[in-house]
Amino acid sequence: MAKVAEKMTLKEKLFEKIQAHRPRTAKLNKEFGSVLIDQVTIAQAIGGARGIRSLVTDISYLDPEEGIRFRGKTIPETFAALPKVPGSEYPFVEGFFYFLMTGDVPTMEQTLAVVEDFKSRAQIPQYVFDVLRAMPRDTHPMTMFSAAILAMQRESNFAKRYAEGMTKMEYWDPMYEDACNLMAKLPAIGAYIYRIKYKSDTPIAPDPKLDLGGNFAHMMGIGKPYDDVARMYFILHSDHESGNVSAHTGHLVASALSDAYYAYSAAINGLAGPLHGLANQEVLGWCQGVFNKLGGKLPTEEELKKFLWDTLNSGQVIPGYGHAVLRKTDPRYVSQMEFCLKHLPDYPLFKLVNLIYKVAPGVLMEHGKAKNPWPNVDAQSGVIQWYYGVVEYDFYTVLFGIGRALGVLTNITWDRALGYAIERPKSVTTDMLEKWAAEGGRKLS
Repeated sequence: MAKVAEKMTLKEKLFEKIQAHRPRTAKLNKEFGSVLIDQVTIAQAIGGARGIRSLVTDISYLDPEEGIRFRGKTIPETFAALPKVPGSEYPFVEGFFYFLMTGDVPTMEQTLAVVEDFKSRAQIPQYVFDVLRAMPRDTHPMTMFSAAILAMQRESNFAKRYAEGMTKMEYWDPMYEDACNLMAKLPAIGAYIYRIKYKSDTPIAPDPKLDLGGNFAHMMGIGKPYDDVARMYFILHSDHESGNVSAHTGHLVASALSDAYYAYSAAINGLAGPLHGLANQEVLGWCQGVFNKLGGKLPTEEELKKFLWDTLNSGQVIPGYGHAVLRKTDPRYVSQMEFCLKHLPDYPLFKLVNLIYKVAPGVLMEHGKAKNPWPNVDAQSGVIQWYYGVVEYDFYTVLFGIGRALGVLTNITWDRALGYAIERPKSVTTDMLEKWAAEGGRKLS
C-alpha cells in the first residue's frame, strides 16, 4: 500500500487529502456552526480587523513564540525534512510546494516528479513578453509583474471549465491546474522583468536542466550561491497565515470564483503596498543611511546605541524591528542570518545588521513602547540581495511575490476544494458604534 501511495502524483495525492478533509469541514459547519470562537471590539472593527479569528487555513500558522509553522513544522524542521537539491544545503522549492499542498513530506522521487511537471508548464506565451515590452521602461516592476499575471488569464483552466459547467466538488481540479501553471511561470517572468529593466534588455533563456530556484538564479544572471538564496528566499516568504494583505486578497478575490490569475494579480497589487511588501527595501535604505550618518564606518556599540536612541526620541521607528504577532526573533531572520554568517560574514552591511541585532532589542525594551523588540524577516533580506548584486530596491517585492505565490496558490486551491463561501463581512456605521459605546456594548439577541 505504501508503494502505491509513493507512486501517486502530487495531484492524485492532493485529491486523496481533499476527500479526507471535506467531511471535517462539513461536520464543523453543520453541527458546530454556532460555537463562539471570538468576540469583536470597536477597536478591532476600526483597526483593520486585526487579530479577529475569522479565516481558516491549514497551510501555515503564525505562532507568537515559534514563528511561522508550515503544515505544522517550524522553519528549521521544514528545511531539515525536505529533499535537498544535489550539491545544495537547501530543499527543492518544488518539493516544498508538494508539502504545502498535501501536508506530507515528499520523497525525492515525488519531488523530482513536481520538478519535471513544472518544467512542462513553464513556457510563457509570447504575448506576455509583448505586453511587458509595450510598457514604459520606468514602469514599477510590480506593475509589470501584476500585468503579466493578469494577461495570462486567457489561459485559465478554471474559467474555461466553469463556463462549460462543472460541479462544486470539481472546482479544485482546474484551480490546481491554474495554480501549477502560474507557479511554474512566475520565476521566469520575474527574471525577464529584471533583465529588461535593469540589465540593458538582455533576457537570459531558461536552462531546462535546473530546478526552479537554480533556474531563477541562472535567468537573473547571478552565479552560485545565489541559487540557494533563491530557494531559501522563496520558501521563507511563501506563506504567513491568511490574514496578511497579499494572502487575504488572494483568498478574497478567489472566493468570488475568480480564477488564480485574477486572484494572484490582485494579491500582488496588495503586496506592492508600502505597509506590506516594501519593508525590506526600507530597512536596507535605513541601514545604508546609518552608515552614511555615522561617517561611512561600522559604529561601536555605544555609537550605535546613541544613534538608535536619537532615532526613537525623534519619533521615528527602527525599521525591521517589531511584528504584529511575533514576540521573539523571527525565525525567518535567523535562517537568513545563518546563511550570511556562512557566505558573507565580513560584509560591512551584514556586520551592521548583526550589530543592530545585538543592540536594538535592549534599546527598544528600555524605550518601552515596542510590543516586540526583536527583528523580523525584513531586517536581513535586502542586505543579502544587495550583496549579490541585486541593488534595485524596486525589484525586491517581485522576489517576495514569487515566493508568496507558493502559499497563496495552495490556499486558494484548498478554498475551492472545501467549498469555502464568498467572503462578505457585515459593515456597521459610526453612529451604530457610538450608540453601542454609550450603551456599553451591542445587545446580543
